[in-house]
Amino acid sequence: MLKTPASGEGGFTLLEMIIVMFLLVAMLGIVIPRIDLNEDLASTGRKFIGTLRTLQGMAMSAQKPIKLYLDLDQGQYWAVTMEEKEEKSLPDAAWAAPRLLPETIRLAEASSGSIKRTAGRFELMLYPNGRIDEAVLHLTDAGNNVLAIVVEAATGAIRTSDQRVEPQRLAFSIPERVKPLLIPTATVPAGNQPGLPKP
Repeated sequence: MLKTPASGEGGFTLLEMIIVMFLLVAMLGIVIPRIDLNEDLASTGRKFIGTLRTLQGMAMSAQKPIKLYLDLDQGQYWAVTMEEKEEKSLPDAAWAAPRLLPETIRLAEASSGSIKRTAGRFELMLYPNGRIDEAVLHLTDAGNNVLAIVVEAATGAIRTSDQRVEPQRLAFSIPERVKPLLIPTATVPAGNQPGLPKP
């Protein structure tokens, strides 16, 4: 007698293999273009965040503030150390010349508080206590993909997003009736303060 194989031992059918191949090709078609388009933007963002962390460490170790200049028109950035009110070159030779963004990447927008720039220069301060001025930077590539770099002043955290991020605005304002109370008053000599006994 001839034995026929049981129904569960036959392997994959041609139709099942075609469906699996179709799904793999579809997934690769979705994943590969995203990797190719965003790789330069993502790596530039990681490099820039690394630069901020390096400058933050330099400001803390030298106990001097560092000012980072960003030129939105030229696509370059450089840093100087602040001594009193004078700008001096950083002692690290790697910062002797400005650093350039890749040709396909541009700094489209930089904002901090009420200052928003789409052209010209933007300044970012890094302080000896580790604090960095709050900022939102938008990098774009040739395909108009966006990478937002957000620096939070309160925590020093740096986060990224693949969507545009608007700077945080204060949710409250100081009422007009309270503002006069915030103005410093003239000091009164110790012996002339009302309600205190004279010596």
